[in-house]
Amino acid sequence: MGFDANEGADKLVIALPKGRILKEAMPLVRAAGIHPEPAFDDPNSRQLRFATSDPGVDIIRVRSFDVATFVAFGAAHIGVAGNDVIMEFNYPELYAPLDLGIGACRLSVAETASLGADDDPRRWSHIRVATKYPEITRRHFAARGVQAECIKLNGAMELAPALGLCRRIVDLVSTGSTLKANGLVEVEQIVEVTSRLVVNRTAMKVRSREMTGWIERFREACHDRAA
Repeated sequence: MGFDANEGADKLVIALPKGRILKEAMPLVRAAGIHPEPAFDDPNSRQLRFATSDPGVDIIRVRSFDVATFVAFGAAHIGVAGNDVIMEFNYPELYAPLDLGIGACRLSVAETASLGADDDPRRWSHIRVATKYPEITRRHFAARGVQAECIKLNGAMELAPALGLCRRIVDLVSTGSTLKANGLVEVEQIVEVTSRLVVNRTAMKVRSREMTGWIERFREACHDRAA
């Protein structure tokens, strides 16, 4: 059964990220008692909003970078977002009560291997980097007096040094294999990244009992997974 746009506006909307994190998030979502309609698992489906086994809950599936925005502006009530996204946007409307312990990686500075051999980040005073995270990058370097000139890219970050756009990048790193394949080395870690349960602060006030209940369901799902 698909979503009817005319259905009641009081439904709880949960925003989930597309891609790798979704695969890790869904066991927790299901353990919390939310089972999406069959179209959710259909790779040919173009739906973006899905009904669930709970008639009062719908799921939307959006880009990972957009989850925080949907929740912060009240289009969704709850979501799953990496703390990299939370830190980049720094929305005051977001409350992140629970680390789900999924999507583990790190946000790091990388540079060409030829630089990495003798380079010392402690000596930097100005750097030019390509990144999807200009706000985190600027704050990180400003904290130690380094001016960071950020070139905003949304993907293929590893190409930037090879094509002369810049010599360094700031990007998510998991195994480091993509960096190595493109002649880059990791030289500095900015922050460890995992995915969090995020809640809209207004919804938390207006629908306090309901929101608290869902937070506890996800907390129990995390506990059961770790047991």
